[in-house]
Amino acid sequence: MAGFFNKGFGRKRESVSSDRIPPGQYETRDFPVLTAGPTPRIPLTTWTFTLDGLVETPMQWTWDQFNALPQQSFTNDIHCVTKWSKLDTHWEGVSIDTLLEHANVKPEASYVMAYSYGDYTTNIPLVDLLKGKAFIGLRFDGQPLAPEHGGPARLVIPHLYFWKSAKWIKGLTFMETDKPGFWERGGYSMYGDPWKEQRYRSDD
Repeated sequence: MAGFFNKGFGRKRESVSSDRIPPGQYETRDFPVLTAGPTPRIPLTTWTFTLDGLVETPMQWTWDQFNALPQQSFTNDIHCVTKWSKLDTHWEGVSIDTLLEHANVKPEASYVMAYSYGDYTTNIPLVDLLKGKAFIGLRFDGQPLAPEHGGPARLVIPHLYFWKSAKWIKGLTFMETDKPGFWERGGYSMYGDPWKEQRYRSDD
């Protein structure tokens, strides 16, 4: 990805034959760090998470309120558009399904824009956030999520390329029609299915 700062790509690639590795990907045991700019450092005393747009009841939680919501453990494979895959990653956080119990999404909502501290955005079809497909990750490998990996909280959508899993998540806006986010405006896929190698708009 042009413009990304990356860390950890000089290490030896792990080679594995697995039906869990999408085409064009390689397995890594590392967790490479990529960002398009400075890493935000968000004080927990000012952090909030919001659900807005096409919802009956807009919601906003503080850090303490968000952490009081029911949490789950998740184990997932993740796949970055820069071609690394990391298997069996361990997370703890709040399912998007749990959040939507509080907001009552309107019937006309079909898409979501995730937005972050640092002004990053990415678009996702609503169906790709439901039925256990996505969550807000708060802890990774038993530890609070590091800022370099999107902490204190990041969206995680394991079945899509990892740029869709917005770091430093601040909220979700529910929309009737699809709109491109930050990287999508730059030519990246509107959807980002790693199994179809949807890296760019021309791959959709």
